[in-house]
Amino acid sequence: MKIIEMTGKTVDEALKNALKELNLTEDKVEFEVLEEGSKGLFNLIGTKPAKIRVTVKRDPALEGKNFLTNVLSSMGVSADIEVKEEKDTIFINLSGSKMGLVIGYRGETLDSLQYLVSLVVNKSHDVPYKKVVLDTENYRSKREETLKRVAQKTAYKVKKTGRPYKLEPMNPYERRIIHSALQSYNDINTYSEGEEPFRRIVVSLKR
Repeated sequence: MKIIEMTGKTVDEALKNALKELNLTEDKVEFEVLEEGSKGLFNLIGTKPAKIRVTVKRDPALEGKNFLTNVLSSMGVSADIEVKEEKDTIFINLSGSKMGLVIGYRGETLDSLQYLVSLVVNKSHDVPYKKVVLDTENYRSKREETLKRVAQKTAYKVKKTGRPYKLEPMNPYERRIIHSALQSYNDINTYSEGEEPFRRIVVSLKR
């Protein structure tokens, strides 16, 4: 956390000087008035400058971006990182030439990076919890559509054969997509079995 002390003819001027030095806007800092300052006699004799202490607020989104930049650099990946905050969610989108490496097998590397960035963003309890969504090349929505198709095809197989069908192991996020995709089927039941990271969904007929 960066802290500086700054002076000026008035408190407002001291704050402007501090913001200029830090290259920040006022909403990014907190300040405490140490000395109000005094104009003195006839604005000449006994004048005292105002003095403030300025503390730079923690910026979770920027910290997450900087962390991700360093990790990608260590992976030999050069990427443009776009960060957008909406309420309690930080959306991070990557673009570049080696995004297949960033995504990994069925999104495992992307999920791991998302988890690590989330730890960095939420390392302190002095700000509200922020959900982190890391994506590249629209992978998340493409994967969601693929899983929905898998769910529908599996439901068709189960209804045709009458036998339960086990899907491949998935992370909690992907299992929720399968459950959600089939919850409107009156004759189909879904449940999870096994331990992480091998927990999988079983699709069966309702009895």
